[in-house]
Amino acid sequence: MGEKKEIRFTQGDLTEMDVDAIVNAANNDLQLGAGVAGAIRRKGGPSIQRECDEIGSIPIGSAAITGGGNLKPRHVIHAASMQLGGQTTAESLRSSTRWSLRLAREHGLESIAFPAVGTGIAGFPLRECAEIMLREVVTHLKGQTPVTTVHFVLFDAAALDAFQAVWKELVEKGEGI
Repeated sequence: MGEKKEIRFTQGDLTEMDVDAIVNAANNDLQLGAGVAGAIRRKGGPSIQRECDEIGSIPIGSAAITGGGNLKPRHVIHAASMQLGGQTTAESLRSSTRWSLRLAREHGLESIAFPAVGTGIAGFPLRECAEIMLREVVTHLKGQTPVTTVHFVLFDAAALDAFQAVWKELVEKGEGI
C-alpha cells in the first residue's frame, strides 16, 4: 500500500482525460443534459445514456457507475448532487463525492478525474465546492483504496485558481495527503 498518492489540478476538458473514470456532475435522474453531462453524452455516445436509463433514478447524494462509451476512460461515475433542474447543497456534494470515491474503490480503479461538481448549472459556490471535494478526497486517499491519483479538471482559470488556493491552504495546515 506504499504507493504515492497525489492530487493534480488541470484546466481543460474532462472528457479528454486518460484515466480509469471521470465523474459526471449528475442529476439524480441520470439524464445527461447540459454542461459536463452534455459533453459526456456528445463525446461518449448513446451507450452511456442507455446505461443510465437502465439504472434509473438514484438518491440525491449518491452515485452510479456506467461504462465510458467512446471516451478514453473505461467508466463514468455519475455523482448525483442535485435533482434535475435543482440546486446542489453542501451535504449532497459531500455525499456524492464520497459515493463516487467508494465506487472507484469497489471497482479497483487507480485514477479518477472530477470536475467542480455542482458549480455550473446547479449554482454551487466554487470555493466551498473545492473545500468540500478536496477534504473528501484527502479522507479517501488516507484510507484503504486502490485510487492513487485524483485529478480535478477545471473548466476555466477561476475554477483552477480556487481549487489550487484551497489545496495550498489545506497543505499549509497539515491537512493534505
